[in-house]
Amino acid sequence: MEIAVLLTCHNRKEKTVTCLDSLFNADLPSNYSLEVFLVDDGSTDETSEAIRKKFPQINIIEGNGNLYWNRGMHLAWKTASNTNNYDFYLWLNDDVILFNDSIITMLNDYSKKSNSVICGTMISEVNGEITYGGRCENSNLIEPNKKTPMKCHLINGNCVLISREIFHKTGFLDEFFHHAIGDFDYGLRVIKNGYECRVSTKNIGYCNDHIFLPEWCQKEHNLLKRIKSLYSPLGNSHPYYFFIYERRHFGLLKALKHFFSIHLRLIFPELWTK
Repeated sequence: MEIAVLLTCHNRKEKTVTCLDSLFNADLPSNYSLEVFLVDDGSTDETSEAIRKKFPQINIIEGNGNLYWNRGMHLAWKTASNTNNYDFYLWLNDDVILFNDSIITMLNDYSKKSNSVICGTMISEVNGEITYGGRCENSNLIEPNKKTPMKCHLINGNCVLISREIFHKTGFLDEFFHHAIGDFDYGLRVIKNGYECRVSTKNIGYCNDHIFLPEWCQKEHNLLKRIKSLYSPLGNSHPYYFFIYERRHFGLLKALKHFFSIHLRLIFPELWTK
């Protein structure tokens, strides 16, 4: 059985190497093997050189520096699928440190619920609290249940195991999305195709929380800076992408409501910070 591991990175050499160390140190069943496809999206900190030196077996794909997370992962996945018809695909963020039993845990969870994508639960190195994983419809994170992989509605893309069957039915991450939203969109597409998304039965790695109030929400910044932040690929709620995502999965009215409320918050951020 073969697992294609998919990553994308940009100027986080130390984190990327640490992540890969944890990946190759993780236990695997004797009949499984890994092949890694990593997109280096225009790094200038010699990330590719460090990876080639330490992990010569990794397939490095050069990005154009403007792919960000979703389009970088799409390129890694497309390259992998053109290489082989893998049994599984594993999304992995390059700031994750996997526990030794992480992959075995996810494979065991899949064996219990083989119609499911398995979303790995991440915890903070600082306080041990859950940071990323599977979420309810209200976006709250779901605690792992040791007995069974719990259903979830939304998935964070930090570490996700996807079977060949589900990939063939659902396809790639949607290249339309630039940086964010693609993981949520993919999980909902999986569910629409008659499969399920489930949370790993254990915490499987460290990934510190990157949640923060975007610049476009902060009244301390002038309007021009807030506009640039909102329409940046890293703005978290890019109005165009977010509108398409919500229209696709939740209907036109909800998409329109949030399109206008995002811009209202952009113009009057103090209304949300009193």
